Amino acid sequence: MKLSFPHPLIILLGFIVMAALATLIIPSGSFDRVLDELSGREIVVPGSFKLVEDVNPSLWEILKAIPEGIIAGADIIVLILILGGAFYIVEKTGALQAGIEALIYRFRNSRFLLFYILGFVFAVGGASISMQEELIPMVPIFVILAAKLNYDLRAILAITLGSSLIGAAFSPINPFVGLLAQNIAEVPLFSNALFRSVFLVVALFAWITIHMKIGKIKTAVQLTSEFKPSPLSLQYGIILVLSFGGIGVMVYGITALDWGYTEMSALFFVVGILCGLIGGMGLNGTARTYVSGFGEMIFAGIIVGLARSVYLVLEKGLIIDPLIQGLFSPLESLPEALAVAGMFLSQALIHIPVPSTSGQAVLTIPLTAPLADLIGLSREVAVLAFQYPAALMDMLAPTNGGMMAIIAGAGISYKDWIAYIWKSWLYIAALALGACFLGIVFFN
Repeated sequence: MKLSFPHPLIILLGFIVMAALATLIIPSGSFDRVLDELSGREIVVPGSFKLVEDVNPSLWEILKAIPEGIIAGADIIVLILILGGAFYIVEKTGALQAGIEALIYRFRNSRFLLFYILGFVFAVGGASISMQEELIPMVPIFVILAAKLNYDLRAILAITLGSSLIGAAFSPINPFVGLLAQNIAEVPLFSNALFRSVFLVVALFAWITIHMKIGKIKTAVQLTSEFKPSPLSLQYGIILVLSFGGIGVMVYGITALDWGYTEMSALFFVVGILCGLIGGMGLNGTARTYVSGFGEMIFAGIIVGLARSVYLVLEKGLIIDPLIQGLFSPLESLPEALAVAGMFLSQALIHIPVPSTSGQAVLTIPLTAPLADLIGLSREVAVLAFQYPAALMDMLAPTNGGMMAIIAGAGISYKDWIAYIWKSWLYIAALALGACFLGIVFFN
């Protein structure tokens, strides 16, 4: 019998089983925590780790973690369903295909410029708000782009999703990653922004260039000068302005009005209904199409919920803190460069069981900041050694529900995604580690 690579659902269930087994092997423990008034979050107290009475979740508790993870991600799942349904309506009106064809025709003689613009736009989203789950409903756009441009769909995802994650990893302004870590580490906010920005530009340019070159399908038919896009009617134009203008309003709401998933869902519910009515679907047709769009996005939502379940199992067994203590405590006796490399690798590994970058900052920065003091490093280096690997691991970690939902929606297996992405990921990770080493010189 031929063996096939596991389905994304099986992969995440496998991680839940592994997390359950880990609770039987690793002793339970915890750090003391205090409320940080500036960030409003509870952070760990360095040096307070202690073993506690071993907690081994029962089989029933582990099984309950599956629906609990989905319930915990309810706000994100609702956003995925509503936003996905809205874009499904836009796709079915024909406006999306017409808009993409017009875009491709506009850049028919400078295709490389189109890729750099796409990568830059998504990198800005990542640098500002860690945009990731918001990309799930855009998968149909990426599929059409890949087909029209004769590119591997994985390359298009790398240039869009990947650029967003690189933006988050190298950003000097992201409040959920770098700024939160700087706040907890008690270094000035926005410090060394020029240093960070230079590496952001270098990493982004290198990333887009790599995938622009390796993603081309050599055997595909090239666009000819006779290619003409479908007419972009006034009706299509209004639909595209509504849908993509909605994304702009969403970004503004998040950054300026402190919007959450509920507000974003409400916005795109209205956008979806209006696009259907303007597209001539009528009330019943719009409703039927919206329901079909929900159906297309249900699996993506479940994937996001299951990724949370892995963390819940580890949390029930009280082994998150022991994992962090075990990874960081051996670094105290290492030379500066080796300690920084150890921090970098440890933060990358921690991101698998702790897929939230903000959650990881709260757990680890209170430990690595004083560790940097002990070794003689600037705390800024400890922040970099967290921010780069944590955000970059979102491209690889199967516990990252956003990434898993996007590739699943695109019909790409996790195996094929990793096979395509791993080399270019290592190049950017090496660049990020090099930036950390330079930080030893510049910041100390």
